[in-house]
Amino acid sequence: MHKKHLVRRAGRQVMKRSAERILTTHTGSLPRPPDLLDLLMQGRGGDHDTTLASRLREAVSEIVRKQVEVGVDVINDGELSKESYSTYVRERLTGFEGEREQATRTPDLEAFPDYARRFMSEAGPAAESMLRPPACVGQIRVKDREQLRRDVDNLRAATHGIGVSEVFMSSASPGVVSLFFANHHYPTREAYLAAIAEAMKEEYETIVAAGFVLQLDCPDLAMGRHVQFPDLTLEEFRKEARLNVEALNHATAAIDPDQMRIHLCWGNYEGPHHYDVALKDIIDIILDARPNGISLEACNPRHEHEWEVFKDVKLPDGKVLIPGVIDSTTNYIEHPELVAQRLLRYAELVGRENVLAGSDCGFATSARLTVVEPEITWAKLQAMAEGAQIASRRLW
Repeated sequence: MHKKHLVRRAGRQVMKRSAERILTTHTGSLPRPPDLLDLLMQGRGGDHDTTLASRLREAVSEIVRKQVEVGVDVINDGELSKESYSTYVRERLTGFEGEREQATRTPDLEAFPDYARRFMSEAGPAAESMLRPPACVGQIRVKDREQLRRDVDNLRAATHGIGVSEVFMSSASPGVVSLFFANHHYPTREAYLAAIAEAMKEEYETIVAAGFVLQLDCPDLAMGRHVQFPDLTLEEFRKEARLNVEALNHATAAIDPDQMRIHLCWGNYEGPHHYDVALKDIIDIILDARPNGISLEACNPRHEHEWEVFKDVKLPDGKVLIPGVIDSTTNYIEHPELVAQRLLRYAELVGRENVLAGSDCGFATSARLTVVEPEITWAKLQAMAEGAQIASRRLW
């Protein structure tokens, strides 16, 4: 359908700036079908694995078709096989066999105790599972290659013969793994990051070798400020963020920056967010990351104003912005005209060819927690596509 936007380098997909219109994408996770969710929650083992594998293949094909139908150009597998965008690694790597432990805090919620109690009550077991994963108590190594191979095969089969501009697959960054999983094994955070980076390197390179653009989920570079390092000064946090970027850059050293994008996030939840670090205070660190695509929250009430950062910060040559133009924490369906306005702000500052339309974050960050009604999710994505068309007509 839009194959003219597809460019390959050495047989692999690379991010392509459109010379004709603004392309659309999203952050990664999409609502799982109820029957698939039930299968995922039953765990793995025996005959159940065969049933789960079969349903996953079908579900990925379905989710690919739905994305195309609503007008998404740069698509993925919806992260359907994962319990969450970060904690899924415990099934693929050794070392995460400790007691469940919460390594993060929620100071913005804690500042409003009544709301915090309501929030956690409504989030229930899904939040518990994501916020309290098993701690790291041993050497981190690759232990299961089958799950990644299955994900790659499912996405390749689902997109075969379908005309899309690009296909991406998400993966946890070293920094976000270190954020959620408490470290009880490695002597320093630097050593912990290095071990994660070395172990995840294989997953990153496998995704790119399969012909997909790699999305590295990096909420550690923004959300990490208030949930992991709330007691540090800003400059101290910046040093920690730089360590995360160094680990990411090391793990992706063999990958073309045009075959990668990162997702920057302050936390995909409806909360006060009044302790969020400002984009202007971390943008230089973000731009030091090797991936050339930068997906960032850009339409929620705490961060929509930050498009103005790019009045003062020049987007380096080769970099592409993917601002969120639809919110992933509200059931409001954005008006296409509003979507267009958001896109035009960025296009006028960094160039129309350097902007893609995206979502603020995923619509099912945890498999069991979907704040936005699934049918509304698809309506929001369609509104994004319509808004991108409006913006494109005004830009070209």
